[in-house]
Amino acid sequence: MQVWVNGSLLADPAAPAVRVTDHGFTVGDAVFEALKVVDGRPFALTRHLARLERSAAGLGLPAPDLDAVRRGVAAVLEGQDLALGRIRITYTGGPAPMGSGRGDEPPTLVVAAGPLAPTEPSTAVVTVPWPRNERGALVGLKTTSYAENVVALAHAAARGATEAIFANTVGHLCEGTGSNVFYAVDGELRTPTLASGCLAGVTRALVVEWLDVVEVDAPVSVLETADEVFLVSTTRDVQPVRRCDGRELAAPGPLTVRAQEVWREREAADVDP
Repeated sequence: MQVWVNGSLLADPAAPAVRVTDHGFTVGDAVFEALKVVDGRPFALTRHLARLERSAAGLGLPAPDLDAVRRGVAAVLEGQDLALGRIRITYTGGPAPMGSGRGDEPPTLVVAAGPLAPTEPSTAVVTVPWPRNERGALVGLKTTSYAENVVALAHAAARGATEAIFANTVGHLCEGTGSNVFYAVDGELRTPTLASGCLAGVTRALVVEWLDVVEVDAPVSVLETADEVFLVSTTRDVQPVRRCDGRELAAPGPLTVRAQEVWREREAADVDP
């Protein structure tokens, strides 16, 4: 693993590098991106940087220096032989006084890269009793305020699942803790709209562009009768769901197989689609 902080590559990736008063550490005042590395190259970097910029603006942070981020990405990849890896870009409010108010010091920018384990062939999910707030201040932003996800994921893990699925406040299917959800009904591939409150995932956007997908909001109970369900994310790509709330599903079903095939073909053809 290699780590780059505010322009410098750390000699020891485990060494202390961020001040304890950093607003990202104290109150979660930060945004981030997670990128897949394929054969030593970052996948969809341009799209991820665009979302980093949007998230920072939504949180009220200064615009990140995207050229600096690109330098950080290059620095952490250099010298690492990553056939499959992950990059994490974190951009925080910087050091600040204790409390919710920001200080006047510059933001902190961290880029880290290391190996990524291959995705399991299929997975199990459970729906959780806590809703996503599709009208919240952070909706659509990829922030580091993940405590809600930690609780939901622990709930799922205790039930033998690797992902927790949220409805929103009106009971519509929304998203997972770190993934977007697709499902099939009568041969039609569907996914929630962004108005549901789900994150505008980079993988989600590509799947919608590359396949015939209907974006529609439906009650979360649609998962009880869906013919197929799959998750998409940077680390999962297109991952079939074999069990949802105890119900067994085809994993993969025909539409999921098609999505996987298209994903592999397009990913191999263009590292920055």
